Amino acid sequence: MYSEHQYTLAKIRRENHLVLPTVTSIILTQNLYDVLFQYVIDDHQEELLKTFIERLEQHIKSKSNTPFSAPCEELEFLNDGLAELRLLNWMEVPVTVFSLEIQEEDDEEVREAVIDELRHLMVVRPVPNSNLIYVFPADIPRL
Repeated sequence: MYSEHQYTLAKIRRENHLVLPTVTSIILTQNLYDVLFQYVIDDHQEELLKTFIERLEQHIKSKSNTPFSAPCEELEFLNDGLAELRLLNWMEVPVTVFSLEIQEEDDEEVREAVIDELRHLMVVRPVPNSNLIYVFPADIPRL
């Protein structure tokens, strides 16, 4: 449960995220794609939407107990679709971004042990393919 590995967390920034409501399913993601597709006006935006939906599906399939979120800035391509997400009960919450630095050999197993320890201390979600983690407000509902 608690890692013996030494690590440091450095606060990078605070950003607003839209957080998925706690009731989720893969069917929801297809419906969400259909709803949001109307706000996409070019091929680039369609690719951004597909990437967003794929990340959402991966999160749901992982059965993680941490919230799924995306930075509001990252979703600006949806324009009025952001208002649609809010109508679908997506909450805007402040998320603090930290970098996680492992003091000794940083391999996947050590990193997972450290993140597991952090999950017992706070509501965190690692950012894929980076050393960043999202830290959510303590009172956010967990899945």
